[in-house]
This record gives sequence, C-alpha cells and structure tokens, in this order.
Amino acid sequence: MLTSTDFRGLLNERFFRNFFPIPATNSLPLGEMTVDFELPDITNQRQIKLSNYRGKQPLILAFTRIFTEKQYCPLCFPHIKAINENYERFTEKGFEVLMITSTDQQQSQLVIKDLGIKMPLLSDPSCRTFQAYQVGQALGAPLPAQFVLDQQGKLGFKHLFSFLSPNAEIEALLNVSV
Repeated sequence: MLTSTDFRGLLNERFFRNFFPIPATNSLPLGEMTVDFELPDITNQRQIKLSNYRGKQPLILAFTRIFTEKQYCPLCFPHIKAINENYERFTEKGFEVLMITSTDQQQSQLVIKDLGIKMPLLSDPSCRTFQAYQVGQALGAPLPAQFVLDQQGKLGFKHLFSFLSPNAEIEALLNVSV
C-alpha cells in the first residue's frame, strides 16, 4: 500500500460534486431487475456492459470508495483487499465480481498496481452508476454498497452503507444463494 500523504488529485470536480452528504436510498426490492450500465474495465482493458452477463452468471457489484490512487477510504480499504484476496472463492462459486470505483482511468490503473487487483475494476468518475444505484455520497466520494445479482440480473441481495456496517461481510456475500 502506498503510504504517501500527498493529497494532490483529491480536490477535483468529482470531490465537489460528491461533497454534500446524500444518504443511501436504494429501494429496489429483491427479485427486481437492476439498472443496466456500461463502464470501462481498467483491469482487463475492455468495456463491460452489465446486461451482457444476463443469462450467463450471477454477479457481485461492489461499489467502493477510493478518493485517489493514494488515498483509500479507511472503511473500504480492508473490504477492497478482502474481496480481492477472496476473488477465486467467488469465481469458484460461479460469481463474477465487478468492483466499481469513482476514480478516473489513470488513478484506477495505479490502484490496480498498488493493490494487485485481480477482478474487473470499473471506472466511473462521473458517478452516474453510483447515482443510478442510489448508494449515496459524502465528503467527496460516493458511498460503498454491494449488490448480488442472479444469473438473469435480478437483485438477490443488497447492502447499503451505514456507520455500523459500512460494507457487507465477505462470508455474507459468498453465502448468498441466487
């Protein structure tokens, strides 16, 4: 992990757009279709369209909070590492994990290198996908959230940020049956 306290890059357009707190309000009921999106996968240098997975395999959408390539959210950093360390366990159960960050493509490339990210890391600096999934925002970045989608793209599980439980436990995600 980079230990620099360099805050360059933190005060950008995304920071100011996401500065004021908006609570997570996603009210999509279990069993409903989720919002489609298309984002660049920085890990594998390709475009990912959520609907392309429909009919193929279940997914875990892990919305995460990274301020810049040098500044990780202290509540999300351990979760990012845990998902990455357990990526093979997820794929062995048939899941693909799509980690979604609001860092831009250049910052995301550095995150992949810094943390050794194995899963697709999707870059959404516009935060439109975060907004579509109503995960909320505070202090310069969208809030974390996790969604498990079945093979058809229907919501099977969701976890929204709270201070008592900022991210879903890895075992809870692994044990969702869809």
